Amino acid sequence: MALSLTPCLPRTTHLSRSLSTAKLTKPNIIPSFLGFKAVSFRNNQIRCHAVTDLKSASSLDQSKGEGDDHKAVIGPSSEEDRIVADYNWTEEWYPLYLTKDVPDDAPLGLTVFDQQLVLYKDGNGVLHCYQDRCPHRLAKLSEGQIVDGRLECLYHGWQFEGSGKCVKIPQLPADAKIPRSACLKTYEVKESQGVVWVWMSQTTPPNPEKLPWFENFARPGFQDTSTIHELPYDHSILLENLMDPAHIPISHDRTDWTAKREDAQPLLFEVTERTDRGFAGWWGKEKDGSMPNFLRFDAPCVLQNNRELVDKDGEKHYFSGLFLCRPSGQGKSMLIVRFGGTKRSPLANIFPKWYFHQNASKVFEQDMGFLSSQNEVLMKEKVPTKELYLNLKSSDTWVAEYRKWMDKVGHGMPYHFGHSTISPPKLPAVVEHAPAGLVAGASASAPTKGGIGTMHAPNLANRYFRHVIHCKGCTSVVKAFTAWKNGLSAAALVLTALAILASSKQWKTFLLVSATLCLGGVYACSTAVAMNTTNFIRVHRRL
Repeated sequence: MALSLTPCLPRTTHLSRSLSTAKLTKPNIIPSFLGFKAVSFRNNQIRCHAVTDLKSASSLDQSKGEGDDHKAVIGPSSEEDRIVADYNWTEEWYPLYLTKDVPDDAPLGLTVFDQQLVLYKDGNGVLHCYQDRCPHRLAKLSEGQIVDGRLECLYHGWQFEGSGKCVKIPQLPADAKIPRSACLKTYEVKESQGVVWVWMSQTTPPNPEKLPWFENFARPGFQDTSTIHELPYDHSILLENLMDPAHIPISHDRTDWTAKREDAQPLLFEVTERTDRGFAGWWGKEKDGSMPNFLRFDAPCVLQNNRELVDKDGEKHYFSGLFLCRPSGQGKSMLIVRFGGTKRSPLANIFPKWYFHQNASKVFEQDMGFLSSQNEVLMKEKVPTKELYLNLKSSDTWVAEYRKWMDKVGHGMPYHFGHSTISPPKLPAVVEHAPAGLVAGASASAPTKGGIGTMHAPNLANRYFRHVIHCKGCTSVVKAFTAWKNGLSAAALVLTALAILASSKQWKTFLLVSATLCLGGVYACSTAVAMNTTNFIRVHRRL
């Protein structure tokens, strides 16, 4: 994928707070995406300063036999890599949604692995999360509605309040009590730094120390551009794609005027930390001879890439690329992307937010085809990645580190594909054969789920469904441009009719010019709608 960021720094991070910065894994996309202008600086000084903030400054070997410089391929796992760690996937916080995009007037259906959840705001704006299942007849509560601040199942009208207690059953006699078993299974949710997180364990109390915290996002003057996307491949494939800076010049050639295929080159990597909860290290371009970017992966699904720059006046600026990757089922994932920094170019204010959102969607679509095929091969072959991948030290170090981390903790996940181990899904993926939620009405009239060729089709290959319906800003933009397009089309028709009826040549000219301007507006609005809702199509060209 085109965007490569590093995971968030939890409060228990081994780095000092001054290191919560690091450049995005997409070095050439970040500056233009955020409107930053990189300032030259001495990379080695910054790097040394950062390393002194590590609890352990000594570098770790990247792989067995790394000392042999002539060996370009990453070797087998070491004994340390094969140590199994205690891990339970439920005893973790997972990113559910951007707080600003949670609907105010409707429930939201989400999943973590195969667990279906419903998130909603009650009458006081308080967030609640339940198992997405009515105890009556198992209907999805996310298909329901909010009535007087309560969540109502649209099958029979049962209503539930904040604690998950059922408070209304229309079919019960007036003198009958609501059964205790009519309550819902609840999940703890927390809002932190603009993101809603859920604790998945039903037996272990939430651990606040595991709730991620990102120091850069709390810095004065820090601004970010955040988007959310549903994607049609496993979260592990998404994560390894995001921690792969080597693919950017090729896959995203000329995206945002920064990535260029002629910039493809060997990279330098230095792993400085490996724990049961992830890994961290520095990376950079070989031709530069430095590693100014700090990447960090933290369990279960947080990746961040940070960088510190010093401007000509000696002021330090912090830049972050943050990826929060939620496993949403076999072959599916949901990603929250956050690019930000303490310095922002004035040029960034010229472009509307929806422009950056549609560009982010384009970047994911550039990778989507081959990542989906990669997902298919892993599911079909059912062997560890070391038997399928040919990882190079000069490009794939982070990917190898991630899959080796999977070897340590995969036993505590519903399924995993590690470097040397594998645990395929025990059950086939469940495919729903009915439209859901906000798109149900639009898609119900079509012959298949979501309809064929409709913009509103609930299909992960459709940009509208993958991003727009999850983004309040882009939804409003599409509606506004569509309304303007319809209004200008009607105005152009009326003006043309009046021009035909007008007897004066001057009036005819004025009306026809006005109609032409309206049609120009129609074209502009149609283009804006298409930019927000139409997938990127790769056009192959001769090199």
